[in-house]
Amino acid sequence: MADTMAGHTVLITGASSGIGFAAAKDLAATGAHIVMMVRSQERGEAAQEAIALENGTASTELLLADLSDLGSVRRAACDFLGRHHRLDVLVANAGAIYPERTLTVDGNEATFQVNHLAHFLLCKMLEPALAAASPARVITVSSDAHHAARAGICFDDLAFERGWSSFGAYAHSKLANIMFCYEHARRLAGTGISSNVMHPGLVRTGFGSQGYGFFGRLIGWLSPAIAGSAKDGADTLVWLASVDEVRGASGVYYYHRHPHRSSRASLDVEAQKRLWDVSERLTDPSRTG
Repeated sequence: MADTMAGHTVLITGASSGIGFAAAKDLAATGAHIVMMVRSQERGEAAQEAIALENGTASTELLLADLSDLGSVRRAACDFLGRHHRLDVLVANAGAIYPERTLTVDGNEATFQVNHLAHFLLCKMLEPALAAASPARVITVSSDAHHAARAGICFDDLAFERGWSSFGAYAHSKLANIMFCYEHARRLAGTGISSNVMHPGLVRTGFGSQGYGFFGRLIGWLSPAIAGSAKDGADTLVWLASVDEVRGASGVYYYHRHPHRSSRASLDVEAQKRLWDVSERLTDPSRTG
């Protein structure tokens, strides 16, 4: 794949570790310029150095943002637009799972905001740069954990004031990722921008294993035996970002480079539209400040 993306700009959220870092490293090797959106300057610089050690010609830059603060996301998007006219690929990869129910500074349940709302806002703000690069691609990292959110999006309790659990909130946010992709793809039809979503599989990154209830213990127990590497988890992501054969495909859930079946709840078109409308309201600057 070397040099296949020379001249392309790729923004990856959560690019300092795990799947995001693996994707940044592999896509940099294709000649793409990688904008690494990270929360920590120190960790971001360490990731840049690691990529440079492996590939001395890699082109990377840092963009700082805290996804638990929508104001920070807005500032980062404006910063990007001030530096770049076009964006060829946007990878919504960063994710979080919390050991206890937490509200963000914007008043949203933290898992839902970091995993869904922040990326929703970022995609909307960067759409002009994606349009300028058309054909361009948006790739969202979700998870088959979304199947556990059988009741669908909790529109009457998005802050999870009732029945919160670490894994339940995570599954709910991953369902939102997929439903966002399906609605996003419909809204982008005819623009030259595609929107797809993928499941990385169980990956040995340490994500979710820091004692976060039964889910964390299960991940910690299973990972050494059956999980793949971060590079394995990033494979479908890198493929979606770089190959010609998926150009034009949009609104598809992928796993192992193949279309993958998402849950029945994720296919509810009216709920997809409602989630979009609610997400617009929750990310409106007049509400969040």
